[in-house]
Amino acid sequence: MCKRHSVCDQLNIDYPVIPAGMAGGVTTPALVSAVSNAGGLGNLGAGYMSPEAMVHTIKEIKKSTSRTFGVNVFVPQYPQATDEEIAYANKWLEPYRSELGIELTPTPKQDTSIFDKQVEALMREQVPVISFTFGVPPREMINDLKKTGVVVIGTATTVEEAIINEEQGMDMVVAQGSEAGGHRGTFSGSFNQAMIGTMSLVPQVTDHVDIPVIAAGGIMDGRGVKAALALGAQAAQLGTAFVTCLESGAKAQHKDAILKTKETDTVVTSVFSGKPARGIRNTFIEEMEKGAGHNLLAYPLQNMLTKEIRKEAASQNRPGYMSLWSGQSPRLSTRQSASSIVESIVSYVDSK
Repeated sequence: MCKRHSVCDQLNIDYPVIPAGMAGGVTTPALVSAVSNAGGLGNLGAGYMSPEAMVHTIKEIKKSTSRTFGVNVFVPQYPQATDEEIAYANKWLEPYRSELGIELTPTPKQDTSIFDKQVEALMREQVPVISFTFGVPPREMINDLKKTGVVVIGTATTVEEAIINEEQGMDMVVAQGSEAGGHRGTFSGSFNQAMIGTMSLVPQVTDHVDIPVIAAGGIMDGRGVKAALALGAQAAQLGTAFVTCLESGAKAQHKDAILKTKETDTVVTSVFSGKPARGIRNTFIEEMEKGAGHNLLAYPLQNMLTKEIRKEAASQNRPGYMSLWSGQSPRLSTRQSASSIVESIVSYVDSK
């Protein structure tokens, strides 16, 4: 699957297969190590982790694999909201808190030091591959990481964003098509204008940047990976395909919803986090979009307000109030081990 001097050489992996850096507990140490041991690039989604929790998880991964793995973190955003705006946003969420028995009404607080501490911890732990979503980190940070031998990967949803990643010094860029599940990585311009399908986005990006391109969005199996490589990508990133795997830390309700849903059932919404994300349409999305409309706080403030609702909904088996992130190819989801997913992809690509 990998050609000489390809992305596999840079990442020191056997096969150009990468699980998406899905934050929120999906990418368990077992999942990360299983993919790396199978020859792909295991990838820890650490966007919501404290530096201490992240280090603990990295140490657990190292116990299970000696192969290369990566960690994904979020480039921070610090939006402001008035007390009145926070109170109004909470007003729309109070019925759900009441129904779930949540007594606390949260006030969002942002720690502006976490991102730098995360990156410092990753450097101390000598993580070989670090990827970034929701923007591009400062050039000085990128240079410092590269000086220590770290491979840095960015995310783009348009050709313009891919060019920005390259100009800032990123080694590679993930081209995230509109089919992708979870949060959109758009950071330059309107997300509506950046809803470009993977088949359209990947070849245009590869034509305009010289760094390796990693295709993402709707890719679930060997067919999708082979198509991505044919379009000029040097690797493929799969998210939803790994959410339902045996090692995934996704909630049971989340896995079941993906396995039972159709390609017509996903929607891009901001009601859970304040940032557009693709997930399975449910009661919370329908009611909030009808009522709250555009009166949502920006990410990550809205995400902080809905955190306990999502958590308690999972505990009470109320998937109608959970964020069930999924891409547009749920019918291709399977319940199998992460290593089996990698092996089946490699087998398909090599046999055709």
